[in-house]
Amino acid sequence: MAEIRELAEDPSTARVFRRFWPYLRPHRAIFAAALLANVASSAAVVGIAPAIGLGVDAVTDGDERRLWWAVALMAGLVLARMVLLRSSEVLLSAAGERTIRGLRDLVVDRLARAPLRFIEAHRTGDLLRRSTGEISDLTLFLRDQLPNLLGFGLTVALTTALLLAYSWLLALLLLALFMPVAIVVVAWFTRGAPRAFGRQAAADATMTATFTETLNAHEALVAPGRPQEWVRRFQGDNDELLRAADRTIAVQSRLELFGMIEGLATAALLLLSVWLVRAGQLSVGTVVVFVVATRNLFESMLTLSGLAGQAQLARTGLARLTDLLDALAPAGRAPAELLTGTELPARGDLVADGLSFGYAEGADVLRDVSVTFPSGDRAGLVGVTGSGKTTLAKLLTGLYQPDVGTVRYGGVDLRLADPDQIRARIVLIPQQVHIITGTLAENLALAPGEPDRAAMERAVELLGLGDWTARLGGLDADVGTRGSRLSAGERQIVGLLRAALVDPPVLLLDEATADLDPDAARRLETAVERLRPGRTLVVIAHRPTTIERLPRIVRVESGRLN
Repeated sequence: MAEIRELAEDPSTARVFRRFWPYLRPHRAIFAAALLANVASSAAVVGIAPAIGLGVDAVTDGDERRLWWAVALMAGLVLARMVLLRSSEVLLSAAGERTIRGLRDLVVDRLARAPLRFIEAHRTGDLLRRSTGEISDLTLFLRDQLPNLLGFGLTVALTTALLLAYSWLLALLLLALFMPVAIVVVAWFTRGAPRAFGRQAAADATMTATFTETLNAHEALVAPGRPQEWVRRFQGDNDELLRAADRTIAVQSRLELFGMIEGLATAALLLLSVWLVRAGQLSVGTVVVFVVATRNLFESMLTLSGLAGQAQLARTGLARLTDLLDALAPAGRAPAELLTGTELPARGDLVADGLSFGYAEGADVLRDVSVTFPSGDRAGLVGVTGSGKTTLAKLLTGLYQPDVGTVRYGGVDLRLADPDQIRARIVLIPQQVHIITGTLAENLALAPGEPDRAAMERAVELLGLGDWTARLGGLDADVGTRGSRLSAGERQIVGLLRAALVDPPVLLLDEATADLDPDAARRLETAVERLRPGRTLVVIAHRPTTIERLPRIVRVESGRLN
């Protein structure tokens, strides 16, 4: 079975920032500037406490000149703090927005180029959550939480250094009372956080996936009177998300112990400070510096404990986003000697040689299939539902890569050819043609090569569909939300027009006329006949009347050719 990287439901957060760094590297200059501004801003906050202590000592000593210097220093620090904090926030927001914009473009580009087999192997809702929700959460974190996280983290570090410089005895007492318990609390939180936040993110993605799938299947649920089935499935996933969120809240609540630690440490610090002042070993100003700085220290720690949950949530989302980007990473190029002469010819035979393919390990859908469609051939793929016809068609068009065997066009292995050339040479019109919300022209513009309006008009004339487009309202007619104003036959017509715009030498048609009324089927068959001359046509045939008109039949039975 060909290797398809599957996304982890709960990817590891270990070394996630190192794995994510390549996506931040283009913006490292602005991040560095923001970090420097943040360091300076935090230093200004920490410097306010010594300025207050200097003023208190000046008042105690009756030194008016030193008091005014202290006031001026404090005012300068407050002003610098305001300017630097604002600069840091602006720079971080700008860096975050640039990073997020680049990530959005990268994810969409890689999803657009991802193998069809990868997309089909994952729930649409999970891909949607990772490519939009995780990026949105990361945006909020970079813009709102990261500046605070950096600022308060630096404040803690600089305040600790300040306290050690002023009185190593008081600082060591504070550290002895605070650090052991703080380390235990942080370790307790860290041990439970990855699993709790990972489960919450996975449960959120599952709920999104269920909602997306049931919304798409709304008609199938409502028509038989079973909308409660939608509600039942959604409620089950929603309940699981609630349980996961409760576990996350329980883990976050462990950080509330910092409040108790603050009270005990502050009381002990004040008692020792009074004793040291009476003993003449400390000045009143130094005690004031310690009280103010300690308050800053604990407030910063409490704020950091609150931000720790947001940081872990962002870390989990980052791991899920990185997992998606890694899974969609461009494959390495083939060796130069294999790429020689891989230009696809304008015309050629389409050959499948010894194909085997399975969607799951040990469950092959196709086994040892070999078939040739000469240039200009007109053939039908016939077989019961589930025999492997559509899978074979996707292999022939390069949408799937075979587990075993090769598909060649004009003697060139499709695995070594440029995907854009494959799409220009071999086109598959599926049974369910995808329609986007918009006009008919916007839907036709999805054809490879960016066709202009004149090309669209020529395609309409070639297929004899002028009366149909006129009745619809012309190329600018609104086809409704996801093509809701088009019938099944009209969707197939859009697919044929897209194929006509490409003008491929090989056309595979997963026949959709089996479930259409005779008039719509006749219109489609006429359009196909007008498109057929000069090209190879392979039809996945269902209707007996269609099979009878095909000069050659290739029968597929249980994954083999008969």
